[in-house]
Amino acid sequence: MGTRLLLCNPFFKMRKYLIFFGKYRRAVLLAPALVIIDVFCEIVQPEMMSKIVDNGVMNKNLSYILQTGGIMVGLSLIAIVANVGNIYYSSHASVGFAAELRKAMFIKIQEFSFSNLDRFTSSSLVTRLTNDVNIVQEVIMMSLRLLIRAPLMLLFAVIIAIRINSSLATIIAVAIPVLSVCIYMILRRGLPFFEQVQKRLDKVNAVIQENLVNVRVVKSFVREDFEKKKFGRSNDELREMAVKASSMVVLIMPVMQLVMNISIVAIVWFGGNKIISGEFQVGQLMSFVTYITQILMSLMMLSMVIMTFSRAEASSERILEVLDAKIDVVDSPEAAEQDLTVRQGKVVFENVFFKYFPDSTEYVLKDISFAVSPGEIVAVIGATGSAKSTLVELIPRLYDVTRGRILVDDVDVRDYTLQHLRAGISLVLQQNDLFSGTIRENLKWGNMRATDEEIVAAAKDAQAHDFIMSFPLQYETVLGQSGVNISGGQKQRLCIARAILRKPAILIMDDSTSAVDMSTEAKIRSSFSQHLRQTTIIIIAQRISSIQSAKKIILLDNGAIIGTGTHDELIAGNAVYKEIYYSQELKDAPAA
Repeated sequence: MGTRLLLCNPFFKMRKYLIFFGKYRRAVLLAPALVIIDVFCEIVQPEMMSKIVDNGVMNKNLSYILQTGGIMVGLSLIAIVANVGNIYYSSHASVGFAAELRKAMFIKIQEFSFSNLDRFTSSSLVTRLTNDVNIVQEVIMMSLRLLIRAPLMLLFAVIIAIRINSSLATIIAVAIPVLSVCIYMILRRGLPFFEQVQKRLDKVNAVIQENLVNVRVVKSFVREDFEKKKFGRSNDELREMAVKASSMVVLIMPVMQLVMNISIVAIVWFGGNKIISGEFQVGQLMSFVTYITQILMSLMMLSMVIMTFSRAEASSERILEVLDAKIDVVDSPEAAEQDLTVRQGKVVFENVFFKYFPDSTEYVLKDISFAVSPGEIVAVIGATGSAKSTLVELIPRLYDVTRGRILVDDVDVRDYTLQHLRAGISLVLQQNDLFSGTIRENLKWGNMRATDEEIVAAAKDAQAHDFIMSFPLQYETVLGQSGVNISGGQKQRLCIARAILRKPAILIMDDSTSAVDMSTEAKIRSSFSQHLRQTTIIIIAQRISSIQSAKKIILLDNGAIIGTGTHDELIAGNAVYKEIYYSQELKDAPAA
């Protein structure tokens, strides 16, 4: 069977989840205990009722009726209290479990390297953190309420029914196997759909997320109708798969009711004949019918549990994929022991090779070697797809090199702890992301201890202070998600200010001034030369005008270095660089 029954893999690898019950042990223990009390109070009442009929009503013994009835009322009150307590503690334990599980997943995702994140789409991670966890939470709640109740009720009801009349109990022996086979066949056909439902939910979330992030592009290109149709297709696919899964599972209830009704009719028929012949009493038949109903209801509850467990298996596997993911960029024991920090900002690449996937035959970066002295400004330039961004992402170990090594201050980057290595490096990525909150909060995100004077100084260096002061609330201006209420150039300058505020030994700027005009860009470079003299700066740029003043320019092509030198040296001796320069300057190259 493509999707195995969850019961074949008990409690969907529950041992891996036990750690998340730590704070809720008391609730986990009390919920089943209260279930046992509730079951005991409920299971004895049909027999007591039969005694009221046979011994009290038939003999007109009012005292016996009142005494036994009083005990039944007391047991009912105890059962109500126990049931309410079970609902409270099972809810407390399951909700708490889900919160701890969600937190553990989020913490694990924060530890992911870029290569780990490449394995999961953001929409899939959102679904796993929300919908999949909610499904598992539902299973935990159902387990604490029904998983103990149903088997206990089934066991006790069968025993008492056999004790009342073993010949009538043979009807149970026929009904239970028939019902079990029907449930098994239904679930076997329905289970493979549950995993498909979750995958199609991922797709719906991906469409929603992509549309919301790019809503301005959608509107500017008047593509609302196209996006509506795209969402409609994904939503319809989810609906169709959910209907297929549900249409199989909903058959369980009619089958259960059919078997139950047939069983009760058979019991009333054969039991009635026994009453007529004097072999059976009316009260006994009443209690027997009640116990048969309890048996079949217990089977129904068990089928619901199995169905929910089966649906949760797909979600559980997706959650465990995140929790069990091997983090490929971690601190080595030597790094933790040495506890080194980045101070000078010297960077050396020694014969570095890199590929995204271990089984890939082609390297993205090939035999990269160069050195950057402390305080030096180095530029990296090349055509789109030449792996410029990948090169600088290896320095703070967002990825790890495949071969060769990278040294920072003459120490292999793998011999630093990630915290200390990245604390000494500020990276301004191509995509400038800001967070919901004020401008001040976004800038302090780079250095929570920064003073107001330091914030203003960093904003001035990034040429952001003037436009910030033009806002009515100035540094207290609230930004929308990802800074949607400011321009692209303003976002870039805020991200640069945030990076500067960290006072890093190494500042990496990955095409982070592409949205600002050349005059503003020149002012930013001028402020760097004045106030960041001790900081090593590595700049990735598309415009040669942005990096002409760099002490060293590295020219990349197809993941390999094809030229190194100053602007003048490359113009004089590198045909590719010269071609890029003249194409950007809109000039014709001089005749040879």
